[in-house]
Amino acid sequence: MTTPLLVLVLVLVLVLDSITKLGARVQGTAAIAASHGGVIAAHMALDGGIVAVVLNDAGVGLGAAGIGGLAWADFYGVPCAAINHRSARIGDGADCAARGVVSHGNAATARLGVQPGMTAQAAARCFCAAGLRPVDPGPLPSESREVIALPCSARPLVLIDSASLTEPSDAGAVVFTGSHGGLQEGLPETAIGVAAFAALYNNAGIGIDDAGTTRLPELDVRSIAGATVASMSARIGNARSAFDTGVLSRVNRAAAAHGADVGTTARAFAALMCGMAST
Repeated sequence: MTTPLLVLVLVLVLVLDSITKLGARVQGTAAIAASHGGVIAAHMALDGGIVAVVLNDAGVGLGAAGIGGLAWADFYGVPCAAINHRSARIGDGADCAARGVVSHGNAATARLGVQPGMTAQAAARCFCAAGLRPVDPGPLPSESREVIALPCSARPLVLIDSASLTEPSDAGAVVFTGSHGGLQEGLPETAIGVAAFAALYNNAGIGIDDAGTTRLPELDVRSIAGATVASMSARIGNARSAFDTGVLSRVNRAAAAHGADVGTTARAFAALMCGMAST
């Protein structure tokens, strides 16, 4: 049975599937958000007026990119923690709030008593009791969008650091994103915003319920070739890193039908998908 104290916390804490969808009236709130814990996510939280945030560690990954936002937020004295990707589904705010267990925190969270092993809800209680105020984090770090024409390619390769940066012109292209491969709140329409030929994501450590790869079956439904790179092979939130060093960890049926396979490089996947003749 839910305790009165927990009910109070849920009133005060914003629960989000993605930090890119803050909406109105977030100023001065704390948040549990199911985005990866990179610098861009932390900045978006602070820029929106959020005073403390719990994100998902996304398997931590190459260069600890999945928790890079924690140290960045600490520079501004803002509490930022990340839950273990094996404790709750990335992309599902309600699940992160219900099952999330803290794996990492910055110095500002430690000063509030938030420690690894604590639940996301317990961390939220600490945030709500602290009387925190919003800070100005300065300009948003730029997210990259790059369109590449590979040699002898039939279609362009689009590199975008966030899947939210897709444009109508990306229809029919091969789209490499820095985003995690999890659906938001399990909704099929969040797999990708355009009718791309192929799409690639970071597997965010895969995590509980295979959450970091749940976009792939939904891409199959739309006949879009889909793949994820292993989180330890490329920095999450960075599409160029996926292209440069990524190694495929999962492919969907559509990608496999075109010859894609686990263990091959993202560069090889790009060349294969960009070179496929239109059907």
